[in-house]
Amino acid sequence: MSEPRHSRPSDAQIGVRVLDPFERFHQRDEIFCRSRWDPEVESGRAGAFYAGHDMPQAKARNVDGYTQLDYALRNAAWHMTHALRDLDAKGEGRREGFNDAFTLHGPGSASRVAFNDPEQAAREIKQVAKTLGADLVGICANDPRWLYASRFGGPEQDVLENEVPDDLPWVIVTAEAMDHGLTATVPSALSGTATGIGYMWDTVTLVSLAQYIRNLGYRAVATMNDSALAVPLALQAGLGEYGRHSLLITREFGPRVRLGKVFTDLPLSADAPVRFGVREYCEICNKCATSCPPKAIDFGVPAAKVHNRSNLKGVVKWTTDAEKCFRFWANQNSDCSICIRVCPYNKDFSKVRHRLWRWLAGTRFRKVARWLDDKLGMGARQTASAWWGRE
Repeated sequence: MSEPRHSRPSDAQIGVRVLDPFERFHQRDEIFCRSRWDPEVESGRAGAFYAGHDMPQAKARNVDGYTQLDYALRNAAWHMTHALRDLDAKGEGRREGFNDAFTLHGPGSASRVAFNDPEQAAREIKQVAKTLGADLVGICANDPRWLYASRFGGPEQDVLENEVPDDLPWVIVTAEAMDHGLTATVPSALSGTATGIGYMWDTVTLVSLAQYIRNLGYRAVATMNDSALAVPLALQAGLGEYGRHSLLITREFGPRVRLGKVFTDLPLSADAPVRFGVREYCEICNKCATSCPPKAIDFGVPAAKVHNRSNLKGVVKWTTDAEKCFRFWANQNSDCSICIRVCPYNKDFSKVRHRLWRWLAGTRFRKVARWLDDKLGMGARQTASAWWGRE
């Protein structure tokens, strides 16, 4: 891989410390992939969870947030992403955006547009990405540590080579904000609508952005959940900080985002990591850990802890027990993001009072910010009936 103009940031800058030895992650060990082959994770309920994204198998019931109305909207929000995922134009059992990189590209251009200034190119690529639908955009050097050591899939669910070429030196990381009102109804089938819409726009943005770069005469590979770990790359691209719940926390939307990546050889300049007090606030908060029904989130300090094979090895950070988390998802027959809902950074920062809270949370008065969040009842669940306007 050619050396980017800016080297990767230090571990201290991104808040995740990599030890020696360190093991790159194999995609087959990711919890959703494991649910397709590992008897320790796979179960009839896991199968019902996946099948429930098609209406005949949704198993709607007369419970707030889980009615046919709720599943109908959630599944409609997921429909386009799933349709593109399953096009399988090559007949290879591809699941694009989840197990495999996107191939929904045109040929691009044989001639290249010259860029004399990588910083100008970076500014313009961010403008294009936001025009195409991205809410946040950052750029970092391609760090091989976060590329999957192998990918998982195909007709036989094989261990396969990573599809991202090893000579693409830059990663454009995008974030799509999820709807605040829908997220407030977690846990519910209705809340999965926010996730589905996030993935839908992520798909459109990533494929369109990669096509734009190809039209300039450069190479670009659009990826979503496949190919590489998104959170470390987002940290390096300056989109936010790492939270206790193992999610990215952005200044603009807190943890309420979906991430995507475009790998490219378009000459760019990297963004610097950001710090606005998340690490220090998470150390005194614990709200996500307290609110997690399966107790999958750690209360302690960041450590090189490994709960099971779905965790990174050789990294000091807060680590969630993915098996406990996924089991709760499967049991309730819909995805869970309670940790996102209750996170104090999950606020509408277009409002001045919430921006003032964010500032306070980043100061030595963060305990006051924690008290205010509790006092005002922030993060409380809203009923799906209220979202539909039926209360």
